[in-house]
Amino acid sequence: MTKRFPLAVWATAFAALIAFMGIGIVDPLLPLIGKAMGASPVQVEWLFTSYIAVMAIAMLLSGVLSTRFGGRRVMLIGLSLVVVFASLSGLAPSIGFLATVRAGWGLGNAFFTSTALSIIVGASTGGMGAAITLYEAALGLGIASGPLIGGALGSITWRLPFFGTAVLMAIAVIFTFALVKEPKTKEPPRRARDVFVAMKHPAVLSNALIGLVYSFSFFTILAYSPLTLKGLSSMSLGWTYFAWGILVGISSVFVVNWLRPLFGPIRLLEFNMVGLIAIFVAAGLVHGSGLLLVIVLSGFFCGIANALFTTLAMEVSPFSRSISSGTYNFVRWSGAALAPVLSGWIGSSFGMSAPFWIAAVLLFMGLIALIFTSPILKAGLEANGQSEGLHGGHGHTGHTVPSAEQSAEQV
Repeated sequence: MTKRFPLAVWATAFAALIAFMGIGIVDPLLPLIGKAMGASPVQVEWLFTSYIAVMAIAMLLSGVLSTRFGGRRVMLIGLSLVVVFASLSGLAPSIGFLATVRAGWGLGNAFFTSTALSIIVGASTGGMGAAITLYEAALGLGIASGPLIGGALGSITWRLPFFGTAVLMAIAVIFTFALVKEPKTKEPPRRARDVFVAMKHPAVLSNALIGLVYSFSFFTILAYSPLTLKGLSSMSLGWTYFAWGILVGISSVFVVNWLRPLFGPIRLLEFNMVGLIAIFVAAGLVHGSGLLLVIVLSGFFCGIANALFTTLAMEVSPFSRSISSGTYNFVRWSGAALAPVLSGWIGSSFGMSAPFWIAAVLLFMGLIALIFTSPILKAGLEANGQSEGLHGGHGHTGHTVPSAEQSAEQV
């Protein structure tokens, strides 16, 4: 195993697990933080919005920095920033301070996630497929376990999960510094404006804008829905989003690679969007244990959408993977950043179910846009030699979603 995955790869995978864990660790803490600090739902949701907004902007810079100064150095800076800002989160005296340091946390996470993948792939000797599987495993375990750990430690005090994350990240910094080396092959220097040039490509822009609508809905579930599950303890919330994260991981790693050859990527995405619309309509109609079940089940459809949107971002683009990834990241995270705070305001003003209805309407608009732009997306796939299985009906062809790229963008 160490021949296929040197210690540098394991160290980076461990850091990735902790980084993705830190995203979901806040979920079960939202009601506790709001109660402890006397914060409204809108104020609490800034903990996600500030984090995501800074991540979106930082993704434009992190790729540029890594090609100029080296991925290892940028990754170490990112990990160190997470240690600092996670610690400050645990010491936060007010909701405003906490939202501000969460923004710093988002900056560190952007620097790390933009470079961790290339480090793992570059240092692995067992092939790209095996490296992607390891990275995906770290992602799935991190996303699923974050809420569970947050709920367990949060039952003692809401501050403890932040300190726990800081300690684990400090360990990751030590391992990375001692074991990780720069990959032998370096990517050519990249400019931030390359992302905006890529946006002029019709297929790239179409996929990114529809992905923006989906990302808004995704973070309505991840960041807003904990506020709707009244009366649940932090531990119960942790188990709820642990189950949700498990379904996200299973569907994004296994289910999508089974269904894509049967239907083709565009048709499968259309079917999945219909499923997501049904999920959000159900979330707007039910309450209590019914809503809890709907939220968990949404993870199945979210995992498929995560994989397909990001795969298309790579496959319809004639640009390099870093530029394609950066373009998609910037656009879709813009939608993600709006969702938490806007959903909190809508829920407070028009009823707790209203954000789910808004998400359903946006997804319906995204579905219509997907249907009308499908010829553009298919043309982009064919132009880049990705036409195999485009129309489905071929059974499993061995094609796998390059979900490692997807992983850095999802969280």
